Amino acid sequence: MAMLPLVLHWFFIEWYSGKKSSSALFQHITALFECSMAAIITLLVSDPVGVLHIRSCRVLMLSDWYTMLYNPSPDYITTVHCTHEAVYPLYTIVFIYYAFCLVLMMLLRPLLVKKIACGLGKSDRFKSIYAALYFFPILTVLQAVGGGLLYYAFPYMILVLSLVTLAVYMSASEIENCYDLLVRKKRLIVLFSHWLLHAYGIISISRVDKLEQDLPLLALVPTPALFYLFTAKFTEPSRILSEGANGH
Repeated sequence: MAMLPLVLHWFFIEWYSGKKSSSALFQHITALFECSMAAIITLLVSDPVGVLHIRSCRVLMLSDWYTMLYNPSPDYITTVHCTHEAVYPLYTIVFIYYAFCLVLMMLLRPLLVKKIACGLGKSDRFKSIYAALYFFPILTVLQAVGGGLLYYAFPYMILVLSLVTLAVYMSASEIENCYDLLVRKKRLIVLFSHWLLHAYGIISISRVDKLEQDLPLLALVPTPALFYLFTAKFTEPSRILSEGANGH
């Protein structure tokens, strides 16, 4: 949940920056700075205050995330709202982090975009910021409703989504070989970012007591990209259509 704002920031910055804009890199760096500072500040204000670690209650079961559903009802008449956060602070810390992300974005990003986004029209400069004003409430609702489910499923979701988005990006960018990948630095940055997500998903799934058995799976991180590059030429639509027209 902490990585999602950064990933979405980068996505929308890339989406709205335009091919000729020179401001995308600076916006990417600013988004990374915003999220990093928000994370540090969130840790510093959490218990214990002033240090970069937290005290957390151990999660035992899914119901620990939804204690509000277990408020007692004496005599089945009046519900007593007395439950507390059983997984403190894993549930509320995300909301605090999002608040700091939003404040830092509104303080830093408009000034940066106004100064350096000269390659975009006035109406397009702030679209990545407007997008954040939409996805932050969505992420907040997602955490509030599905925090417990995400806690158990996020490693598998990261692996699947990172594989899908990498395939979509390489297809949309018409990357068919290694040269197409190396010709632009931006493509390498996107590739390495996806590899980091792959690695993070694998590490999240790994068993703490058997790391020596699971960590070698990190060698599989480049496999999806290599598989795509080796097989892209066999699925080129123009080739398939031409072979079909020739009766092959």
